[in-house]
Amino acid sequence: MKRFIILLLIFINTTVFAQETEYSIVVKDIETQLPIENATVVILKTKQILLSNQEGKVTFMLSGGSNVQISETNYENVTLRWLTLKEGEFVVYLKNKDNKLDEIVLSKENPQKILQKIVSNSAQKLAMPYRLKVYVREFFMLDNKYSYYNDGLVNFQFNVSQKKVSTTLLVEQNRSYGLIEEDVSADLKGYNLNDLMENYSNLKYFDPILDSNAKKEFDFITKGHPSNKDLYILTVTPLDKSKKAIDNYEIVYDPEKKLIIEFSIVVTPGTVAEIEENKLIGAKNITRSLVKVSYRVEDEDYYLLSSNEEIAYDLVMKDKAVKNIQVRNSFITTNFSKQKFTYSESDVFKEKTLFNKKNKILTNYWNISGFTATDEEKTLIEGLEFKM
Repeated sequence: MKRFIILLLIFINTTVFAQETEYSIVVKDIETQLPIENATVVILKTKQILLSNQEGKVTFMLSGGSNVQISETNYENVTLRWLTLKEGEFVVYLKNKDNKLDEIVLSKENPQKILQKIVSNSAQKLAMPYRLKVYVREFFMLDNKYSYYNDGLVNFQFNVSQKKVSTTLLVEQNRSYGLIEEDVSADLKGYNLNDLMENYSNLKYFDPILDSNAKKEFDFITKGHPSNKDLYILTVTPLDKSKKAIDNYEIVYDPEKKLIIEFSIVVTPGTVAEIEENKLIGAKNITRSLVKVSYRVEDEDYYLLSSNEEIAYDLVMKDKAVKNIQVRNSFITTNFSKQKFTYSESDVFKEKTLFNKKNKILTNYWNISGFTATDEEKTLIEGLEFKM
């Protein structure tokens, strides 16, 4: 009888811990009470990584117990013990570091030379074999109306040959919703996923400002980070006399480890307005461009954490009519591993974007795969699904 009771208790405990429970965490600033976007939330048991959305929210499933680590560059880190987690929505408050160290950093070395070393060291650190599980999603707009959406849970296997990084892509799940006009469908197929990931590793985005001649077109200034004494911010802006340089760079880096933590590249509206429009058929006149990429340093590991790319341009059609196209793409790394996955060649996704793949939905992966959609985004996605 005692043996039966013991076995029953073991069965009950196993069943309880095997069941997955959904948790939602909302990350807020303790002083302003405002939500914090892009805070990194790590489930320490599973090593799953999530980022808070515009509402400061992340959602995840957890079987059993796990502590949760929350961090953001401008705030002090917080580790939540599993016993304090509550089912449903749980608010976590972060305290701003507010070090007020944004003064210009004086150095004997030219800021561009420093950037060259940081980019070189970061690219070298990224050039190693590993695997990333990534949640990717894209929104498409045609003439200021949402017309198409896709997302997917994919795996990138990184390979290195002669210090050059290449990727192999496998798609676990994906979905696509919406309608696209035939005459502009080629322009609404989104970003090339492999090209994007390889550029994030090879850091090709910095090529225009690494050349020695860039000093004639850009101004380089290094400042202390206003909220983190361990980081510097290097801004690279085009000089007024420059006619070709239109990109504005902001690079946050660790001066001790010589690693890029995040960077953004923005084409300012004023600069775009000065560019003469191309009226030839098929011409693409850019009206907005944004790239924002962040990396995660975890012990000896260094890899892409997230990226957001936005582009808007006016496309000149055959009848000289102009259509405005906007594409917004996001990558969110949900898991990092140095273990390679095994696959057959037929499993490799060789197309450019998920636009070219039929829907494969096995679970509601979009709810718990790194980046929870806001209420506004959910409404948009549901509306596009209805159009199918």
